[in-house]
Amino acid sequence: MTTLPASPAAPAVAAREGEAVAVAHPNIALVKYWGKRDEALFLPVTGSLSMTLDIFPTTTSVRLTDAGADAVEFNGAPATGAAGAKIEKFLELVRAKAGRTERAAVVTHNAGPTGAGLASSASGFAALATAAAAAYGLDYDGRALSRLARRGSGSASRSIFGGFVVWHAGEGEGEAGDLSSFAEPIGGDELDPALVVAVVAAGAKAVSSRDAMRQTTATSPLYRPWAESSVTDLAEMRAAVARGDLPAIGEIAERNALGMHATMLAARPGIRYMSPHSLSVLDAVLALRTDGVAAYATMDAGPNVKILCARADAPRVAAAVDALGDFVTTRTAHIGPGAYLTTDAER
Repeated sequence: MTTLPASPAAPAVAAREGEAVAVAHPNIALVKYWGKRDEALFLPVTGSLSMTLDIFPTTTSVRLTDAGADAVEFNGAPATGAAGAKIEKFLELVRAKAGRTERAAVVTHNAGPTGAGLASSASGFAALATAAAAAYGLDYDGRALSRLARRGSGSASRSIFGGFVVWHAGEGEGEAGDLSSFAEPIGGDELDPALVVAVVAAGAKAVSSRDAMRQTTATSPLYRPWAESSVTDLAEMRAAVARGDLPAIGEIAERNALGMHATMLAARPGIRYMSPHSLSVLDAVLALRTDGVAAYATMDAGPNVKILCARADAPRVAAAVDALGDFVTTRTAHIGPGAYLTTDAER
């Protein structure tokens, strides 16, 4: 098993003055983040736990300029609308923390699908936070970077680190909540899981995660019971990771994810990310378990399914899903690294 870096606290590559390039990978929550208690500071209702992957990285460069406005390029085209506005708002936050006024030229590229429930915002804002902090001269450790990334996308706080990561909900509001809500790695180094990503729809979803989260927490009668049970799920998940119990990790992850989707279905009006193709994959996972394969499904805010299993079982799991038809493609991931600085030549 390959050991990967868990923290960006001591990057191997130093940023040039006013310019930095960073890479971050998506994470998949095994105990979900779903609901904010503070919209401005991105403070979650409950804690969450994830696994950082080794696929679909985001690479982001930040270069300070003398221009009168930020320039943001995303996947080869100017970032416009809500996506561009979120990045510019985040850069304003970084400038305020650094006490600087220079604008920035940002170039970012996602290797995986964007806005499809595959954690592109997590890798995106983790990479942006890491590169922007370095370019603007903020000397941040992993915890501070995690708190910064959280302000762009809550789940990005976890992609600052590799492996299994817990994001603490924190306590209180305002500054107290901000200081106490951060992510950190929790070990589990003896585990060697695979996550078979079953992509049934690579396009952007019709309802964003932020809008769906807001509507669910405000209107779903199932949300509060799910949030309460999620606290128990998180405690049991941490214990399962500590003892290296992959089947227990899978069982907890599956029930937590299905419960989250139930809260969305019960929202007023209901939000449904699951498609008939999603259900076909979920049925295949159940069939695998019936045949003795310890495979467990999880889903984020989107139709795509991720299947947790042992590395040795991943080929069989992928083959079973691929056999469902041309509507699905699979990609197998393993534990990935935390965010790190790199150089232009390595992009």
